[in-house]
Amino acid sequence: MIASNKEIRSIRPEDFAEHHKKGTARIIDVRTPAEFQELRLTDAQNHPLDQLNPESLRTADANEPLYVVCRSGSRGRKACEKLVDAGIANVVNIEGGTLACEQAGLEVIRGRKTISLLRQVQITVGSIGLVGSTLALTVDPLFAGIPAFLCAGLLLTGLTDNCMLAMLLAKMPWNSRAVACNRG
Repeated sequence: MIASNKEIRSIRPEDFAEHHKKGTARIIDVRTPAEFQELRLTDAQNHPLDQLNPESLRTADANEPLYVVCRSGSRGRKACEKLVDAGIANVVNIEGGTLACEQAGLEVIRGRKTISLLRQVQITVGSIGLVGSTLALTVDPLFAGIPAFLCAGLLLTGLTDNCMLAMLLAKMPWNSRAVACNRG
């Protein structure tokens, strides 16, 4: 069953499995290349969200749905919005992302284990916050601005659902390793 929400359609992994079994599903995965290499749906192509080029995804058959997947669904929805804004109407976000697809029994390909983008953000914010707090307590109270800045960034991320640190970390070399082939 495909449900619509603000022009962005979504599909449950269990329902998507039927399209995938028939071999009729065109799938793009919008995670970083490192995340894609770790775990991906068979037949998925990697098109990282920060590098997503809608023009490269246009097809002659506008009726053919383009299924979008990420880790848990959030980046997939953003990618769908970007594609719809570019005039590609038949895009469908796979609810719950790759993790939910795996739980639903869809075939996946496993590769080398990586640290998720969310964990990288948590490690970075925690480390910088700890250093800033320690410096504020031991060197100069002005260093308290560092954890205050991080808290403001987290608040902004929560309000906008747009994490600038995650976008920056996604461009780091360890997250940008090229996969030998875009296809799974």
